[in-house]
Amino acid sequence: MAHAINLDINGDPNIGLYGIATDKFCLLGKTVPQKHIKKIEETLKVPVYQVKLYGTDLPGIFAVGNSKAILIPDVVFKSERKELEKLPINFVTISTEKTALNNNILCNDEVAFVSKDYTKDEVKQIKEALGVKVIQTDIAGTNLPGSCGMLTNKGAIINPLASDAEVKKIEKEIGSEIGLGTSNLGNNFVSAGLIANSNGFIVGKLTSGHEIMRIDEALRF
Repeated sequence: MAHAINLDINGDPNIGLYGIATDKFCLLGKTVPQKHIKKIEETLKVPVYQVKLYGTDLPGIFAVGNSKAILIPDVVFKSERKELEKLPINFVTISTEKTALNNNILCNDEVAFVSKDYTKDEVKQIKEALGVKVIQTDIAGTNLPGSCGMLTNKGAIINPLASDAEVKKIEKEIGSEIGLGTSNLGNNFVSAGLIANSNGFIVGKLTSGHEIMRIDEALRF
């Protein structure tokens, strides 16, 4: 599959922690080896920018976004914000105690499913920053919709433990069927082993052939 590759990052198959992708760019931690960068750019068909957030190489935990903007928590260091300002991306800072934004927000260019723990004010900030409709929901009995799935502008895959009601709710909002699946040999928190946009996806090295096929089908490749 030219639109899919599997790899680990310095021995870690939880590649979703190290980055996020939109249809315009991919943000990765600075410890991601250069040998992977070209492959990732070719697969996702977008430029890769390497950044630190909150003193870590884990933008896949702290940042979330779509083609319109990247949302980052206000705990991110001033020096890191200055680095982001040099990049050709729009980013918005949100003040919240729920700083692991990518665990709490599942979004594409049209809609965001967000943790029920966010306040009305936080929901408003998310809506305005990303320019999307916002729905507060649990997925698979957790208040971490972002960690439970991957949503692109083409398709979606979520935790197989999601209830029928949760699945129907998401399908109604995105207007199409979603897939249920895992990454890295059975991790229900599928996004931990997955970085994706409308052009392609990267999966953790442990992800099985069956899991890759499920992801491929759900993300509509």
